[in-house]
Amino acid sequence: MANKLFLGKPATPGKVYGAPGAGYSGFISMVTAATLIALWFLVTSLGLIKPIFLPSPFAVYDKFIEAVTYGVANSTLYQHTAASLGRVMGAFLLALVTAVPIGVLMGVNRLARGVFDPIIEFYRPLPPLAYLPLVIIWFGIGEFPKVFLIFLAIFAPMAIAARAGVKSVSIEQIHAAYAMGASSRQIITHVILKAALPEIFTGMRIGIGVGWTTLVAAEMVASSRGLGFMVLNAAQYLASDVVIMGILVIGFFALIFDLLLRHLEKMLIPWKGKV
Repeated sequence: MANKLFLGKPATPGKVYGAPGAGYSGFISMVTAATLIALWFLVTSLGLIKPIFLPSPFAVYDKFIEAVTYGVANSTLYQHTAASLGRVMGAFLLALVTAVPIGVLMGVNRLARGVFDPIIEFYRPLPPLAYLPLVIIWFGIGEFPKVFLIFLAIFAPMAIAARAGVKSVSIEQIHAAYAMGASSRQIITHVILKAALPEIFTGMRIGIGVGWTTLVAAEMVASSRGLGFMVLNAAQYLASDVVIMGILVIGFFALIFDLLLRHLEKMLIPWKGKV
């Protein structure tokens, strides 16, 4: 009787039969984006909102071409983008080589957790603008304070994610590795780190997103180039077409970096979501 009632395949771990796939979600995302752009065209073409508040897509495109060829705020769009990419990527790489090892150490060592955890948990909820004046007082108004401010914003989520990944490793895996003769170093590199990789990549994706959101705050002080500087400078003159163009460029690069991290995650962690 039980065999007759069974009408489908047995479900495999990590997979739900009958659920829409990734292609379906991507299609819905494209439809949503197209709908928003169509509404933008419709609202601006009908004059429902004044151009000073919401310029038309054509005006934003014209400003984009102008920024690429002639430049805005005394620099071309390429120069603004290169300056911002250097700051964000420099801060991200610095956080990667410091936050991940510290997060792993916090997960395996109580002393390290007791030292670093209060510091990270204290400043993590603070907005970067709150400690921006202190960074300026300590390090001045050069290039390093901008990178350091973005680094602080990225460091906390990456360290916490690495710590959470280490804590998620089951004790059975560690005991099994010890029973097979693995050393403490092999336990960390081949068991703990591999098991923590999904959480580490999640922290990297969150961190790079936080880094882009902190970029505008970092470029508020004594900047002459940068996407955040370009947006802030345009806002002073109510140039909403430049503001929207800058926001779209920042969002584009943030999306590209997130997609690259997703691709790298699939390559390095093919088992994620399947076990």
